[in-house]
Amino acid sequence: MTTKPLPELPVTAVLPALGEALAQRNSAVLVAPPGAGKTTLVPLALLDAPWLGQGRIVLLEPRRLAARAAARRMAELLGEEPGGTVGYAMRMENRTSARTKILVVTEGVLSRMILDDPELPGVSAVIFDEFHERSLDGDFGLALALDVQGALRPDLRLLVMSATLDGARVAKLLAQAPVIESEGRAFPVEIRYDERPAGMAIEDAMARAVRAALAGEQGSVLAFLPGQREIERTAERLQGNVAADTDIVPLYGQLDNRAQDAAIKPAPAGRRKVVLATSIAETSITIDGVRVVVDSGLSRLPRYEPASGLTRLETVRVSRASADQRAGRAGRTQAGVAVRLWRAEQTASLPAFTPPEILEADLSGLLLDCAAFGVADPSSLSFLDPPPAPALNEARVLLRALHAIDEAGRLTEAGGAMRKLALPVRLAHMVAEAAKTGHALDAATLAVLLTERGLGGDSADLELRLIRFRGEKSPRANAARQLAERLARQALPSSSRGGSASALSDAQRDRRGGVAGSVAEPTPPRSAARLDPPLEGEGKSAGSLLIHAWPDRVARARGEHSRFVLANGSGAMVDAADPLANETWLVVADLQGKAQNARITAAAPVGEADIRAALADRIETKREASFDRERRAVRMRETARLGAITLSERMLPAPSGADADRAILDALREHGLSLLDWGKEAETLRQRLGWLHRGLGAPWPDVSDAALIEGLDDWLLPFLSGDASFAAIKPATLSSALMALVPHDLQRRVDALAPTHFDAPSGSHVPIRYDGEWPVLSIRVQELFGLDRHPTIANGAVPLTLELLSPAHRPIQTTRDLPGFWRGSWADVRTDMRGRYPKHVWPENPLLAAATSRAKPRGT
Repeated sequence: MTTKPLPELPVTAVLPALGEALAQRNSAVLVAPPGAGKTTLVPLALLDAPWLGQGRIVLLEPRRLAARAAARRMAELLGEEPGGTVGYAMRMENRTSARTKILVVTEGVLSRMILDDPELPGVSAVIFDEFHERSLDGDFGLALALDVQGALRPDLRLLVMSATLDGARVAKLLAQAPVIESEGRAFPVEIRYDERPAGMAIEDAMARAVRAALAGEQGSVLAFLPGQREIERTAERLQGNVAADTDIVPLYGQLDNRAQDAAIKPAPAGRRKVVLATSIAETSITIDGVRVVVDSGLSRLPRYEPASGLTRLETVRVSRASADQRAGRAGRTQAGVAVRLWRAEQTASLPAFTPPEILEADLSGLLLDCAAFGVADPSSLSFLDPPPAPALNEARVLLRALHAIDEAGRLTEAGGAMRKLALPVRLAHMVAEAAKTGHALDAATLAVLLTERGLGGDSADLELRLIRFRGEKSPRANAARQLAERLARQALPSSSRGGSASALSDAQRDRRGGVAGSVAEPTPPRSAARLDPPLEGEGKSAGSLLIHAWPDRVARARGEHSRFVLANGSGAMVDAADPLANETWLVVADLQGKAQNARITAAAPVGEADIRAALADRIETKREASFDRERRAVRMRETARLGAITLSERMLPAPSGADADRAILDALREHGLSLLDWGKEAETLRQRLGWLHRGLGAPWPDVSDAALIEGLDDWLLPFLSGDASFAAIKPATLSSALMALVPHDLQRRVDALAPTHFDAPSGSHVPIRYDGEWPVLSIRVQELFGLDRHPTIANGAVPLTLELLSPAHRPIQTTRDLPGFWRGSWADVRTDMRGRYPKHVWPENPLLAAATSRAKPRGT
């Protein structure tokens, strides 16, 4: 089919081997370094393969910029424009026709094609380019394609291409597919290091390094920065501080197509260019004229936290593989220089590779697509790295909360409506819910605004951004509004076109950008004025729409200005000067930073009435008892909570009757048994019963705190009187309640086995303590004179621990053998005590003396 000769590039040498491998097998792996020409030459070389027949080759690229560039380069090599033999399709842009044989798409499109029709009609081959980037969509697309190939389409060819990848590991996943390796073509690149001084902002260090590169080197400069904010600040520092023949050009995912395409074009004759780019420029594209690379060593990646359910963009150090890819950009067309803004020794400590996205991403979209594919457990598919169980569990919880899947993991009707939309699951749910009330267009417009960053400006206030977006006239804004209209129509029950995607980081947004429907059919633009009902209704605020996407991120202002608490328990703040800081209620769509100190970067005000109406099933109303220690009474309050947020609270009249009894028990469960006035009698009874339980076991009751709290309904509730005051619960009531725990036939034995007092020989009625391991009798030693047997309880089975006291009630001896004490230690005690207490009797032989509780008579 190819009529023009293809250029000779390093990959040309292995094209015959690759063609033979795919003629004999249905899978292959091609490992080729950057600059080998694999992206453009391989698809074109396969156009003449006999197995292709009338089918298409679908080429997956990780980013929209790369997809457009690859399609245009291939079309140029054929002497055509995109849309002929070679076309491309992605979010908000479609250049295809009936003649298209090579279709270049972003990675998220393939999964939607398979989910719409698993047999992939009209597709003969799928090529996964730059697979080493290991995006979630790339991994999922390959897993689905392998499933289709194994079950429905054994003739479907799968080719995985990568620059830096363990080819053998991928080949094993592809049933031991052959691995073809190609040499690369790269010019020498000199690596230099220029460490960023401690405390210097990255944009200041980058601007300094770029100015030095412009002064000391020829050619254009490609500078890698972590994100749009750093790019804009660096551009500000360079403007007016470089030569007049130098253009400063940004390159990041939020730019419109025209600006992105302009960034990768060579500089006009006689001019130089400084391209300030994110990791979007690491692979897949060549920026002509660049021979100097300045690498900040930083990248911004999404990090999903299952505990909070939040995905945040974090600035992290690049991997060694990424650093090498970046440096290689300087040697694509001539010898170059790569300047790294760190110490040479730090390179060894960089991680070897960027972790696969599947290991750190929100998997709710993946799980929803799997359910649509009839796979309840994604781990049953063939992934290079299986999805982590904790993230899958969090995804299941979210999808069930959104009623997208049932308990068995099957797709529900609501889930089916969400999957039709090329949106993250939360936003898909928002649009589907809004469609039910005629506000699909409002919701779809907001969803596009959130997934296509940069539209409507960068204000944290989404209402303000919506107003600005509706007034924007740029081609990107027009395409975005047309996409919103298509999404709104797809949200209607009659729509049958499907899709799913999500967008978070610069890289994710590019990878997952796809048309909202069939990739083969361009959608004619429609204006909002021509929309038919029920797309339009009375306008809905952004906040009232966002509630359906992030009910867990409804936020209420704290006492401190500009600080909020979210329903999921996290804390967040907005800039104090931002008008959102004065709002009472927000719905937060995006945050950056740590969970308890995150900065709100996208939110919309919302009214409490909207919250209560939309989230009625999530609002928990409770009547709670609180203990007023001063009044020793239970007070009741009613609280309405949305997660960690208290919506309202009001005091209720004191309860009475059964409600009062229940409130008393609830207060005891919360605050403990110390709320009760036990009194000496009830406390002693509890100690006696506790000793009997410890010594004799069941059926003597366990009267420990834990046991009594657990059994409040059994022992205390029957003795309550319907009064909410603890003062009404007398010690005698507690004694009766405790005794009711003892089986009736044992109640008469309590006093016999564990008497309250000991009748001393002196005639005193001395209390026995049961608050320790053994019963204790504290008694003055004179009251036991004449007693030749040790005092016991429990029918003589348990000796009392005697704490013998002086006349001043101070301990002088502890014993469990009174006769032994009389015969042994008494002599020493007598000698000591006679000197201290001469008015008391201290006989030599206490067994012959009369017990007394008095001092000896005067004059004796």
